[in-house]
Amino acid sequence: MNKHVNNVAPGTTDLSRRSFLVGTAASGLVLGYAGMPGIDPASAAAPANFEPSVWYAISPDGLVTVTCGKADMGQHIASTMAQIVCEELGAKWSDMRVQLASNDPKFNDPVLGAQITGGSWSTMMNFEAMSRAGAAGRIALTEAAAAAMGLPPYFKDQLVVRDSMVSHPKSKKQMSFADIVKSGKATKTFTPDELKAIKLKTPDQYTMIGVSVPQLDIPSKTNGTAKYGIDVMLPGMVYGKVVTPPVRFGATVKSVDDSEAKKVPGFIKAIILDDKTGTTSGWVVAVAGTYANARKAADALKIAYDGGPNAKLSSQSLLDEAKRLQGLEDSGQFFVKDGDPNAAFGSAAKVVEAEYTTSINIHAPLEPMNATAEFKGDILHIYSGNQFATRSGAIAAGAAGIDPKFVVMHQHWLGGGFGRRLDADMMIPAVQAAKAVGKPVKVIYSRENDMTMDFSRPLTYQKVKAGVDGDGKLIALSHDVVSAWPTARWGIPDFLTPSVDKKGPLDSFTVNGADFFYTVPNHYVRAIKNELAHNATPSGQLRSVAPGWTFWAVESMIDEIAAATGKDPAQFRISLLDGAGKNDGGAQRLRNTLLAAMGLSGYGTRQLPKGEGMGVACVSSQERATASWTACVAHVAVAPSGEVTVKKLTVATDVGTQVHPDNIRAQVEGAALWGLSLAMYEKATLKGGGIEQTNFDSYTPLRMSQMPEVAVTVIANGEKATGVGEPAVTVIAPAIGNAIFNASGARVRALPITAEAVKGAMKA
Repeated sequence: MNKHVNNVAPGTTDLSRRSFLVGTAASGLVLGYAGMPGIDPASAAAPANFEPSVWYAISPDGLVTVTCGKADMGQHIASTMAQIVCEELGAKWSDMRVQLASNDPKFNDPVLGAQITGGSWSTMMNFEAMSRAGAAGRIALTEAAAAAMGLPPYFKDQLVVRDSMVSHPKSKKQMSFADIVKSGKATKTFTPDELKAIKLKTPDQYTMIGVSVPQLDIPSKTNGTAKYGIDVMLPGMVYGKVVTPPVRFGATVKSVDDSEAKKVPGFIKAIILDDKTGTTSGWVVAVAGTYANARKAADALKIAYDGGPNAKLSSQSLLDEAKRLQGLEDSGQFFVKDGDPNAAFGSAAKVVEAEYTTSINIHAPLEPMNATAEFKGDILHIYSGNQFATRSGAIAAGAAGIDPKFVVMHQHWLGGGFGRRLDADMMIPAVQAAKAVGKPVKVIYSRENDMTMDFSRPLTYQKVKAGVDGDGKLIALSHDVVSAWPTARWGIPDFLTPSVDKKGPLDSFTVNGADFFYTVPNHYVRAIKNELAHNATPSGQLRSVAPGWTFWAVESMIDEIAAATGKDPAQFRISLLDGAGKNDGGAQRLRNTLLAAMGLSGYGTRQLPKGEGMGVACVSSQERATASWTACVAHVAVAPSGEVTVKKLTVATDVGTQVHPDNIRAQVEGAALWGLSLAMYEKATLKGGGIEQTNFDSYTPLRMSQMPEVAVTVIANGEKATGVGEPAVTVIAPAIGNAIFNASGARVRALPITAEAVKGAMKA
């Protein structure tokens, strides 16, 4: 289990970090509320507000404003947090409002102890804390209402809270939340132990959770009032346009000739970034009075570079190095080490080996990277949408050369994130330019900047070896995973995982998923860091991270074993999901999702036309300790030319408790289509140390015309709520690859899957 998620069980969630107050709210970083994209930001500072916790306040007009410490990038997490609070508080949904938090540590995730949005963790890790916040408010309101209505304290248990009203049915007395707040009688406080002791609702008592209520952020996003980072306008603001080197990382600037740039109206200055954080290298930012002129000035700069140590590297270089490292017996560290696969291979009736690769992939969110920096005295203000305010604030502070406590992050809606905004590179040119020119500076990346300097999904190489006995039973599996290590780049020890062979910490975000829920008595997983790729292509967390490539290998190999032993691949998986030992519970849930997907798709129940086939895959993404259980049946048609048409994707997922069913379905559909895009279309390549694909003419994701039918079924069983934003990404590629094999006999082992590769495999 990973260190950073070892505290997710309801009974162990650390609520001591939270401050729950009634009457007088804890003073927050008030500056952080300026420009917040909430419905009514001013309400947070109203002195008469009732604030049962840092997470929400009730104003004298009865409106409940929930502060979301998560980044909302279209997944409606702010509304989800409000819905959880609303359930226990007993408020009317039309009274709920949302705003996004500043970087004040009081808004840290109650489990992770930081402000970070990723891993499909948000609902799972905040459900209990937000529930207890709502319940604490309800209790305090109830006691205040009893006092205001002149009822004895012991009558409080007879009060009913519903739709923002507290009523006493026997006496027919009632008070609205607004009237209770105005009374000023809400004075109860809760210690952490008292919070833990609050009895929360059981699923059969829910009236809000499980209901597809209107999302609170949609009105502002449809009428244009929602403020994204790119929308920020400050008095006296100027613009910066970055010029990036031809080498992704490692280049340095030898000289800058700005003589032509000085002819551009409003040109102010060209600044060579001095980035002590190590996030960028060889960047220059041109500053001008308008964005258009900043772009013109940037284009006019003549910059000489030293390409550095990575200037001659290519994708092939990185792959060759990965294969070399995998071939060394002492490479890497063990993530899983059960039994002795090598000994088992010696006695196996059959051994199957295969190599699987994935390419560099780019995030490319619709809203390009941007940040606005402003110094107000000693305080640095950053206006942006980001997924990791804790780390981003530290990066901005490092760029400015100041203490992080003097940085105020103003969070905004994100026009897409997908892991890209876990990084804070866009803040560095904004900060250093603002410091250099003495004015607020907004930096907006071009699409070309965004793609060539993306903290991309890394190129990966995996070698898998499996052994079966005479009955076709899987007895051994070894799995080597070679890649850059995205999380290790952050330099945060708590996000690394101790290796089981005691060789030091490893980046589990490169191997998660390889520790699957199949029962295999002899099982090795080795995580190997490709240092060459790590330095040349600094990688980040692209939606689903490691399960996006580890399950490509695992679920393809399971099918290859089934084919080698003459077994149906779905039934073979079911036999492996027996729930033995450490797999108890999880295996059963995964098996159920597989059965659900099979049933919904009609897998194995009808004869398909020649050239068509169905393939299955099932995954426990995101991480073993925080899994959602997801299965897919892909239906494809394969032409003699090797062209593949994905006709239908049927996805089943077990998410425990559903907060918002419609949103869950939308998330699963979106994730499945992202998975399809990665499986069939997306590929970036490194040449001469730089990313070759600079825009959507050369980097081609899934197009609308290529959309297949997507059918989704969600299993809701009252278990702990799990994540939905990423798991479905990971199951699509292997399901398609397996379907291609069943349709044509062609086994493809590289992503993206091309017609050329399929045709070549058909001939092999």
